[in-house]
Amino acid sequence: MHVGSIKNSQLLQPLFEFSGACAGCGETPYIKLLTQLFGDRLLIANATGCSSIYGGNLPTTPYTKNVEGRGPAWCNSLFEDNAEFGLGMRLALDQQIEHVRELLPLFAPVVGQDLIDALLNADQSTEAGIAAQRERVELLKQRLRTLDRSQFPDVVEREHELLSLADVLVKKSVWIIGGDGWAYDIGYGGLDHVLASGYNVNVLVLDTEVYSNTGGQASKSTPIGAVAKFAAKGKSSPKKDLGLIAMAYGNIYVARVAMGADDVQTLRAFLEAEAYDGPSLIIAYSHCIAHGIDMRKGLEQQKLAVQTGYWPLYRYNPSLAAEGKNPLIIDSKDPSLPLEKFIYNETRYRMLVQSDPERAEALLHQAEASVRARWKHYKELAALSEVRAEHNGH
Repeated sequence: MHVGSIKNSQLLQPLFEFSGACAGCGETPYIKLLTQLFGDRLLIANATGCSSIYGGNLPTTPYTKNVEGRGPAWCNSLFEDNAEFGLGMRLALDQQIEHVRELLPLFAPVVGQDLIDALLNADQSTEAGIAAQRERVELLKQRLRTLDRSQFPDVVEREHELLSLADVLVKKSVWIIGGDGWAYDIGYGGLDHVLASGYNVNVLVLDTEVYSNTGGQASKSTPIGAVAKFAAKGKSSPKKDLGLIAMAYGNIYVARVAMGADDVQTLRAFLEAEAYDGPSLIIAYSHCIAHGIDMRKGLEQQKLAVQTGYWPLYRYNPSLAAEGKNPLIIDSKDPSLPLEKFIYNETRYRMLVQSDPERAEALLHQAEASVRARWKHYKELAALSEVRAEHNGH
């Protein structure tokens, strides 16, 4: 099935269900989509936080398997080292793949040179190609299990070794998942290191703009004017722009998404990030019960975040630059609503109006100026990228 549309993607079985997250949680739809797209070959390194609590609250788990017995492999690590933990998964997988590729030629007399060549040179850029590789791996296993040990004594000792590792020949999708407390704050040093490494890992930041799981403390993702623990008078400093920092490297796929505002753009970002042969970062706006909203209207609030310019949607794809095209695509339109239409739907902003109206007004003006400046900056970057792409194309 072609999954390039929302309709088709939602016909795929989710391998994430019954999570026990807050009703209306803004994080879980992104994880559900992730498992629908790549769940049967997914490796997840999950930072401690909300997503690890509802993701692995034993003895139950929301991650499941399909009828073929395949599902995500999930493990939780700490705030401070989850990015490195996920990179370790990638490095271990790469080592296993390299080892199997060295082993396979030894078994050519046993399983056939044609099968060996097909396994080593398989095109797994599509789901059809991955399915074909799975069939080849099963055929390899069958031939190994029926091996005439007396006829091939030289490879008998390594048969079990190859059998135990053969599945790594099927393309795996490594995802590092966590919240903004991990990605922007406590785990940022490791995250930056992993993104700069160039390895093929995908990072999904579930951005609630606050330390949700530990009681609502302010993080570097918390925006100007929002009230949180350690920012009782409204945060006075601007939100850290994690996406812009990552884009500065030039070789990292970066996307900012909000499912409630543009579900097609969200789907496209997930597919492009996974297809990109290198590090990728998706920053996903996740409404949260800590925002003080009617959680039934979370997706509507996401849409307002985009319409006011508070949360610009974009995709930065280095592959396009290599083709002489503009790598930075802004997917949202110019702001069409005043910022207060978004923020004053939320208790985290309204409570400051009640406790200190003068400061609330001052911070609103600062926030509006910040939104306008950031939007202008992104538009200028996109225009500059386009000029460079045209120059490189000529």
